[in-house]
Amino acid sequence: MSKKNVIIIGAAGRDFHNFNTYYRKNQNYNVVAFTAAQIPDIDGRKYPAELAGELYPEGLPIHKQEDLPKLIKELDVDICAFSYSDVSYQEVMAIGSIVNANGADFLLIGPKETMVKSTKPVIAVGAVRTGCGKSQTSRKIIEALMEHGIKVVAIRHPMPYGDLVAQKVQRFATVEDLKKHKCTIEEMEEYEPHVVRGNVIYAGVDYEAILREAEKEADVILWDGGNNDFPFYKPDLMVTVVDPHRPGHELNYYPGETTLRIADIVVINKMDSSSPENIQIVRDNIAKVNPDAIVVDGASPLTVSKPELIKGKRVLVVEDGPTLTHGHMKIGAGTVAAKKFGAAELVDPRPFVVGRLKETFEIYPNIGTLLPAMGYGDQQIADLEKTINNTDCDAVVIATPIDLQRIVKINKPVVKVDYELQEIGKPVLCDLVCEFLKSKNLVSKTCGCK
Repeated sequence: MSKKNVIIIGAAGRDFHNFNTYYRKNQNYNVVAFTAAQIPDIDGRKYPAELAGELYPEGLPIHKQEDLPKLIKELDVDICAFSYSDVSYQEVMAIGSIVNANGADFLLIGPKETMVKSTKPVIAVGAVRTGCGKSQTSRKIIEALMEHGIKVVAIRHPMPYGDLVAQKVQRFATVEDLKKHKCTIEEMEEYEPHVVRGNVIYAGVDYEAILREAEKEADVILWDGGNNDFPFYKPDLMVTVVDPHRPGHELNYYPGETTLRIADIVVINKMDSSSPENIQIVRDNIAKVNPDAIVVDGASPLTVSKPELIKGKRVLVVEDGPTLTHGHMKIGAGTVAAKKFGAAELVDPRPFVVGRLKETFEIYPNIGTLLPAMGYGDQQIADLEKTINNTDCDAVVIATPIDLQRIVKINKPVVKVDYELQEIGKPVLCDLVCEFLKSKNLVSKTCGCK
């Protein structure tokens, strides 16, 4: 029987993992290309031969997703495997229709074929959309594990936008490691909060190789998910975060609903800034698709460095990039802080935007009067700095998870907004983590949470 020709439709993350786990050694298939979307400048590269395995000695080309119809015909493609996340059901099936209309089968690969089994207990944190608060939740769980004397190593969902061979296995233990690995702003936003707390975090391209390295120094593995994807590793405890600022999205985005359905614990975050009606919609949807899940109520209280610089001022709000772009959020922690502390005006950055950031606003026109902290390369970082400095405002309110002033030089007063997960009532994550550790015989029955 002849091999089936396959295109993997991706965005430099799940696509590579699906290839590595399902296709790389599979003699029944011939992967002919990847396509790329969501992230700038990740097409036009190759998935290198050093990572592709002996069946692919030339490596694999990565094309633009918009070329998919042409590629299906030119490469005689039988199957297109959709392999990226945080996409509406409408968009997923629109792509499926394009694939079918050009003669190929449309495939969604599930957890059974792609979840790698660890030799250590795995706690996985995911979400139903980008920007729900996965990182806050991961940090809270790590703190609980450390309180119990557990050596925890985090592994982050991939963001390999540079030299894929060099990024096969990445270990971050210090801020200097971020420079060494030439991290983008998006990567730094995820890694820096871990390393400044003294935690080790891994990431990269080959997630089985990453796992085996992490297992050497961990009692427990913490999977820190990306977008709304389900984990690359088989979890022993699955925690999914939902966002009442976007009620209903938990049942309308791929693969967020999958992540919700497999959860053991669901955290409803941002309840302090959401309406009771929206919170109830989310509660009802959790009960509809996963009635056995334990539900933790949560808030994201803000810490604002210099609130006096906000009151009565015209401020530029800089928010986490992916949350505003493919996360489609119209409000973030910076916006909440600006309104809470009495900003006179949120200044629209669009008249001042330069360079590659113009493309971001063209692709995502609904961002509005917020500035996404985009920095996928040196040029975008330079454009971000120039845009901030060009903007006619009194102060800049920055709500990115990292110290953005370490990356760009800002010529205006800066207000830094931080936020952490805070549980409301019971249950709390520390108690639930404690019960999990007991079930794995990692702590005694007499342990307790502060």
